[in-house]
Amino acid sequence: MLVILAFIIVFHIICATLLFISTINNAWWVGEDFSADIWRVCINNTNCTEINDLSGSDGFTDYSIMQAVQATMILSTILCSLSFLIFLLQLFRLKQGERFILTAIIQLMSCLCAMIGASIYTDRRQDLHQQNYQVYYLMQEGSYGYSFILAWVSFSFTFISGLMYMILRKRK
Repeated sequence: MLVILAFIIVFHIICATLLFISTINNAWWVGEDFSADIWRVCINNTNCTEINDLSGSDGFTDYSIMQAVQATMILSTILCSLSFLIFLLQLFRLKQGERFILTAIIQLMSCLCAMIGASIYTDRRQDLHQQNYQVYYLMQEGSYGYSFILAWVSFSFTFISGLMYMILRKRK
């Protein structure tokens, strides 16, 4: 039982780490001399422009889409961290034979938020780049970066983790 418990704890920490990296790092859309994420656009890895700085009169079109991606990824990270803390509390408070339902529900909500954020970015990326050409003018020839891929990997990991918590019972 201790081996299973250790595996679940390590797996949950990996999920939270992947969510942190995918939310913070500047590699959702990358190319040879540029990178962009949900927070900023960098050209030559030195000239970075915050996306929210551009949301003025001459600025970023459809900024609300980017805010939705930002909000869901942050919420996913917070929920994943919260579910880990609740798991630790339930580990010592639950009676023998009970399931970690609250932890599972919060972890599955984290999974849902990660899926929504990555899905919005997947669907709207091309429109955002075309409508905000003044920001993304060098970025038409790029590809999805590792932060974007980590967002989808963290979605699947948090889903698996949530299912594990649904199945897991507290034993001696």
